[in-house]
Amino acid sequence: MRRTALVVLVLVAACSTNSTSTPGASSKLKVVASTSAWGSLAAQVGGDLVEVTSIVSNPDADPHDYEPTAEDARTISTAQYVIFNGVGYDEWARNVVESNANKSQVVLDVGAAVGVHGGDNPHRWYFPNDVRTVIDRMVADFERIDPANAPAFEQRKADFESQQFKRYRDALDAIRGAHANTPVGASESLFVGIAEATGLIVLTPNSFVTAISEGIDPSLQDKTTAEQQVATKSIKVLVFNPQNSTPDVSTLVDTARANGIPVVEFTETLVGATFIDWQVAQLQRLADALGP
Repeated sequence: MRRTALVVLVLVAACSTNSTSTPGASSKLKVVASTSAWGSLAAQVGGDLVEVTSIVSNPDADPHDYEPTAEDARTISTAQYVIFNGVGYDEWARNVVESNANKSQVVLDVGAAVGVHGGDNPHRWYFPNDVRTVIDRMVADFERIDPANAPAFEQRKADFESQQFKRYRDALDAIRGAHANTPVGASESLFVGIAEATGLIVLTPNSFVTAISEGIDPSLQDKTTAEQQVATKSIKVLVFNPQNSTPDVSTLVDTARANGIPVVEFTETLVGATFIDWQVAQLQRLADALGP
């Protein structure tokens, strides 16, 4: 019943919008992102040429289980460009988009764009190569929607890559250069992409971090293994997502701190002024915890 009502709502919202409007009719290209991670990146890349709204921006909200409001549906239906993560992470956004009568709307499904599917790690904003792919796709789409501003979008992209994105890559490269092959622990699969990019080795069983990410109780064997790694100091740092904590994760965190193992927080949703500021701040805390 909820989905039927939502479909009707989106159709009504779309029909109440001027379907003949064009990018040139507004001073800014209207962008809607399902989450603040992708929304902030779009705002940084597009700058003053875009107006970005992120549906899930509260750090306490869970994008997996979010239920869009009537206002969310209207916001999505009237956007010129919509970005959602895909890979089973924000299916509510896909449902709203697919119910939308605005066929001129351009949509970016991040998972499809980077070639991953259901069952793969959904946290694509924590995979630096995917972030780079999404930047290219965003700019190409911006230029397709608003060709008059294509040169300006290209210039903004060049500036972003040479300044802000370089800060991000430099932070990743610094950790790889100093700490590649260092064993670390993780509370969930959110950290896997960063570990791959920095050369850190996640010792926590993959089945454990995947279970926590999917809201499933890890096996007794995985729990025992993760606890032993912390108790014996087999890991140098434990990376923890405070937005997805369970009793098992809390036990790991408490044991790590009791044993003098630094605990570094990596959050699921954006905390900070911009995507790059958020990511670089977390990477700097990780580098500090790993040591000289």
